[in-house]
Amino acid sequence: MTSASSPCTRVCILDPDTGLCEGCGRTSAEITRWFRMSEDERLAIMATLEERMRRAFAPEPGKAS
Repeated sequence: MTSASSPCTRVCILDPDTGLCEGCGRTSAEITRWFRMSEDERLAIMATLEERMRRAFAPEPGKAS
């Protein structure tokens, strides 16, 4: 495959509190640099996104979602 790996879900909304894209979990700086990064850099960031999203957007205990 010649295209670069990307976690983009086409839900491009930057959360003002976290600074993360609500669709993929990347920062605006990461999104801007994405296609100038090496594949290893992209894969390293992608490996952190699930945890990053969980921490940033998980409902607080005791609050309704």
